[in-house]
Amino acid sequence: MSLLVKFESKSARVKGISFHPTRPWVLASLHSGIIQLWDYRMHVLLDKYDEHDGPVRGICFHADQPIFVSGGDDYKIKVWNYKQKRCIFTLLGHLDYIRTTFFHHKYPWIISASDDQTVRIWNWQSRQSIAILTGHNHYVMCAQFHASEDLVASASLDQTVRIWDISGLRKKQMPGGGVPGGGRAGAAAGQADLFGQPDVVVKHVLEGHDRGVNWVAFHQTMPILVSGSDDRQVKMWRYNESKAWEVDACRGHYNNVSSVLFHPNAELILSNSEDKSIRVWDMQKRTSLHVFRHENERFWVMSAHPNLNMFAAGHDNGMIVFKIQRERPPYCVSDNLVFYVKDKTMRRLDLTTGKDQAVVKLRAGAAFMQPYYALHYNAAESCFLLTTRSHNREMCTYDVYKVVKEGGEGNDAAVANRSAGVAAVWVARNRYAVLDKNHQISLRDLTNKELRKIEHNIAVNDLFYAGTGLLLLGNDEGLHLFDVQQKRVIAHVKANKVKYVVWSANNESAALISKSAVILVNRRLEVLYTVNESVRVKTGCWDGNEVFLYSTSNHIKYALVAGDSGIVRTLDVPLYLLAIKQSNLFCLNREAQPVEVPIDPTEYRFKLALINRRIDEVLNTVKSANLVGQSIIGYLEKKGYPEIALHFVKDEKTRFGLALECGNLDVALETAKVMDEKPIWEALGEAALMHGNHQIVEMAYQRTKDFERLAFLYLVTGNTEKLSKMMRIAEMRKDAHGHFQTALYLGDVKERTKVLRNLGQSSLAYLNAATHGFEDEAEGLKAELEAKGQPVPPVDPNARLLVPPPPIIKIEENWPQLATARGPFDAQLLGLAPSATSKTTAGKTPAATAFAVADGDEELGEGEAGWGDDDEYLVDENGEMEIDEGDLAHEGNDGEGGWDVDDDLAIPEISNDQGEADDEGFVVPVRGPKPSTHWTQGSRLAADHVAAGSWETAERILKDTIGLSDIQPLKTIFAEAFARSRTVYLGMPGVSKPLFGYPLRNWQEATGRNGLPVAPFNLKHLASQLQQNYLLTTQGKFVEAVDGLREILHSVPLLVVNSKQEVAEAEQLVEICREYLAGLLLETYRKDLPKNSPEEIKRNAELCAYFTNFELQPVHRILTLRTAVNTFFKLKQMRTCSSLCRRLLELGPKPEVAAQIRKVLAVAEKENNDAIELAYDEHNPFKVCSRTFTPLYRGRPQTRCPFCGAFYSEGLQGETCDVCLVAEIGKSASGLRISAVQSQR
Repeated sequence: MSLLVKFESKSARVKGISFHPTRPWVLASLHSGIIQLWDYRMHVLLDKYDEHDGPVRGICFHADQPIFVSGGDDYKIKVWNYKQKRCIFTLLGHLDYIRTTFFHHKYPWIISASDDQTVRIWNWQSRQSIAILTGHNHYVMCAQFHASEDLVASASLDQTVRIWDISGLRKKQMPGGGVPGGGRAGAAAGQADLFGQPDVVVKHVLEGHDRGVNWVAFHQTMPILVSGSDDRQVKMWRYNESKAWEVDACRGHYNNVSSVLFHPNAELILSNSEDKSIRVWDMQKRTSLHVFRHENERFWVMSAHPNLNMFAAGHDNGMIVFKIQRERPPYCVSDNLVFYVKDKTMRRLDLTTGKDQAVVKLRAGAAFMQPYYALHYNAAESCFLLTTRSHNREMCTYDVYKVVKEGGEGNDAAVANRSAGVAAVWVARNRYAVLDKNHQISLRDLTNKELRKIEHNIAVNDLFYAGTGLLLLGNDEGLHLFDVQQKRVIAHVKANKVKYVVWSANNESAALISKSAVILVNRRLEVLYTVNESVRVKTGCWDGNEVFLYSTSNHIKYALVAGDSGIVRTLDVPLYLLAIKQSNLFCLNREAQPVEVPIDPTEYRFKLALINRRIDEVLNTVKSANLVGQSIIGYLEKKGYPEIALHFVKDEKTRFGLALECGNLDVALETAKVMDEKPIWEALGEAALMHGNHQIVEMAYQRTKDFERLAFLYLVTGNTEKLSKMMRIAEMRKDAHGHFQTALYLGDVKERTKVLRNLGQSSLAYLNAATHGFEDEAEGLKAELEAKGQPVPPVDPNARLLVPPPPIIKIEENWPQLATARGPFDAQLLGLAPSATSKTTAGKTPAATAFAVADGDEELGEGEAGWGDDDEYLVDENGEMEIDEGDLAHEGNDGEGGWDVDDDLAIPEISNDQGEADDEGFVVPVRGPKPSTHWTQGSRLAADHVAAGSWETAERILKDTIGLSDIQPLKTIFAEAFARSRTVYLGMPGVSKPLFGYPLRNWQEATGRNGLPVAPFNLKHLASQLQQNYLLTTQGKFVEAVDGLREILHSVPLLVVNSKQEVAEAEQLVEICREYLAGLLLETYRKDLPKNSPEEIKRNAELCAYFTNFELQPVHRILTLRTAVNTFFKLKQMRTCSSLCRRLLELGPKPEVAAQIRKVLAVAEKENNDAIELAYDEHNPFKVCSRTFTPLYRGRPQTRCPFCGAFYSEGLQGETCDVCLVAEIGKSASGLRISAVQSQR
């Protein structure tokens, strides 16, 4: 048994607690006068109520209505509505502090206990006091209704507990149960009410406590009471119709007992006390089963959830919500069979047939003291490992059960010797590993005989199954994948306090479940995806090998190994997932009953098909249109598939945004017509302008009455007829600026002169007319100026005329469209539904069809839509343009339309050297996006992002994979990789701008988006560079070798390889570079050290010895050992010198070197002692800190660089590695990612 804390709050002293019967809410009334409403599942404070003056001691939720009642030291009982978030009324009557308030389970009654020595019963519907229970002669600390009978129990500081009969009150107050009114009977009833209300009578007075009684509670079904007192005792009382008596007392608290209650589902009593403890008592034996102690807070109140196995206790600094036992039934799944424990019986559920039968009767045990924790099944031997776990590791045990495969129900199975052990899991067909209380792991056979100990140097708290010959060793920091045969850790992942590990069907992926997180990893414990939850994660199961379903307290959710998550459905109560078949999820509830839950897997299967580019599945889902909701639309938009999202969207605004994003102007135009809002038309006009669809731009400008832009559009498209109409519209709108500007566009000198003259600018009008040769108008204006006495401005004979060139060709069709990249599903999606252009006739451009006459529009009569008199313009009384969709007829249609033009417009003859445009002439191609723009979308490798020029995303990838902290040293490598991804050449002679080519490594299957650049570096090239640096090292050019090795190291993250073998070779290359760099940095540091004092000489010798410890090539290790031998021989360190000589001879040096070393060895073995004690222990394996150059012996705290793996002393976390110069020491990283296979996982 253990105290499982589900929620804890910090506040002032909590004096009252109440659970909501259905919602995950708990009310806490505080000594400060505030009432807090908490969601204990989400750990969120929902609301505060602050109207009481002084401490609030009583609090209670109603079972059905959205109300709760509170009572405080201000003598007031308040009834609150939590939906309206206010107090709806106050009950007054008590004359002193109110201790407790409770609702009746059935009637509209409230019972309250007060320090005025009375208990009152109120009708909260009529808001009146209906009974006053008097008889106690001290403070009444608690009063409660019985759950099913007409009884009330009260506890007082007068050392008594009273049981009251309220059946008379029920008969009187409830309909059909009262006394017939009228006449003398009614008068007698009124007199009875006046003199003490005999509707409630004392049935029993329980005396036995030596001091005041603080709490009393009824048993739910049995005629038993329990009370807690200041005499530090918990007493049980039994009663019947005629008498009541004390059954027994539970002694153990050493201070006042504050609160006490019966466990709703077990024969247990819970009590808490001012001695800072919560105790659990056995009702039958009246003994204390367990004590849960809090550090510094006294407990004041305790409450039980009416329906769940949940309790809450209030103390000096807040409250805790807790359980005292696990409710998760132990189970395991093997193929289509589920084995689970229920009622001390192991049962087997066949998921294919639904048959559920008992298999084994389990060995009896104290379920509440030591609940079953985990079950593991060995299908080969038909054996089970059932572990029992307690908070005390010494009490943890495990049992081995052997089951007969073919047998009837309820087969008794022989139990192998029960043994002590914290965890037990299978590692082979007839072997299992056991973790004992001392964190030691032993290997045992089916007879429970210990075969051997498994040696390890990891602090292990738990064991998890990992396959044949493997174990997952768990501690608070993470998991270690341990090979039992090789006795070494082969992989490690950081995960905080993992509770369960669930493997996929092919054992290639696993889900690590902790308290509030799910981490998906592969076989090598590389993190694929992490989901963090705000509530507790219960269990999970795999749907295939790529989708993990898991349950929380209130949801079933999914997580994809490709990196996505979502909600499948909500839950009313927590469920424990077993397996999924099609769309049915098999689960266990808290009562260990199998439950089949229907789910809709469409969403996550659609996402999985989209990620894996399974086009058929995507199209089937789109056609069936089963997916709805903003989440899937947002997902598709985020992943770059707005064209697919467009098929799911019903909301017009969302459709419009998606249509613009994927360049579908037809859908955007339809949507804009439906919404008809100015911002929508503005956005459509801007998008259509980018696409070159000037006809939609024209409509957008007309709908928004953007006359300036509309006039300029007519200018650039050469539509002088409509530009002339725009000038007339501006004149009618009295828009002088627009009128003049349009006249300027048209080159209409008379109109410009007219505008200036009307504005009173006679001088400018005269200059305009005279300059352009309009002598009649100029003479009239000159006379007008002279008449006004104004000077006549001189005319410049060299002035340039403001006459724009007339358009050569009027553009009626759209100009070349903006190139839009098509996704992998576009071709298939185009045939799903008829597009807006499907009804157009041949020869018309798709964009122009948006202007076809809509069905039902009125046809214009002859002559009604021409540009004749002023009253025929499309202008209203206020001079605003009126647009009718039917007036925007296609230019090619016969008859008169809203924008007709005259055929006899006089246009000056202009020679056209190019000739008339041919309908089938050359169309200027539009430059599409560079291939490099798609490289970042199709790859998660840093090399591809660098080649694309997206160094920011490459930096983010390297931060996640190798823990990058300083990108500066990599910029040269980045620039080199960027340059190597392109070829440059000149086209035709005289063309100055170079042309670029983008060679692809997947050119054979690349189509558009999925092309990837050639790898800038390869292993063969880096291997040749390594050979050059070996030569530099041999020649003693250490500084040059360090620079060269760092260049190799910095190039490795930009490799692109295709096989696991090449990945392993790259990792080996990193290790080689690390060893050489760390060793050469140490040697250069040693050579720079002075050698004057004895301490400096000693330090020099120690560094020589450390240098021999690096994993270098044999030729270089020989050189390090020769240097060390010379140094130690000169220092008279003969014992160490002889050891170094033997190590050197084992490497097989040249004969002349070997002869010299044997002579040194002979001399050293004669003396065989060391003159100086050095910080060097050759018999204890160690690594060298690359910052301080000190040894890090096995077991000593150390940290590493996540990229190169260099070792460092504890405390250097967060700093930049001295070996690679780019990674952050001690940072958690996913590991080197240089393969597309790694990226897809």
